[in-house]
Amino acid sequence: LQKLIHLLQATDDPLIQEQALITLSNSAAFSVNQDIIRNLDGLSVIGGMLSNCVPKVKEKALNALNNLSMNIKNQEEIQVFITQVCRTVESAPLNSDVQLAGLRLLTNMSVTSDYHQKMINSIPCLLQLLSKGTERTQIQVLKVLVNLSANPAMTRHLLRAQV
Repeated sequence: LQKLIHLLQATDDPLIQEQALITLSNSAAFSVNQDIIRNLDGLSVIGGMLSNCVPKVKEKALNALNNLSMNIKNQEEIQVFITQVCRTVESAPLNSDVQLAGLRLLTNMSVTSDYHQKMINSIPCLLQLLSKGTERTQIQVLKVLVNLSANPAMTRHLLRAQV
């Protein structure tokens, strides 16, 4: 895991980055690896890949963070990327793999109300995706919106959203 994280930092080759992110994402299926990746500063390295201009690399980074977000301690570190993930969802091509990966991460990060405030500005975009997206996109958006709606503090923001 340490070598993979170092490899991500050391290479500019998108194919290598993509493969390293896939391997880290698969490794994150095991809770012990989730802790190891966090302790090796892997979350910030993977999060840094969100600004990569290659869509496949960005998608794989979102998938890795999604798998890593199953851990509360990891969520505390991943939350710094929520605004960037929201922007990625908004700017990604409609129904793209990048958009869906971002929505899946937002779903996991919105299971508890701890980070809902960071998603407020994206509510209008989520509602637009609900009307314009394919069924797969709509389902992911609904999961995020259901999580947000479970928080009474979000009611006003959900009802006032301009679409």
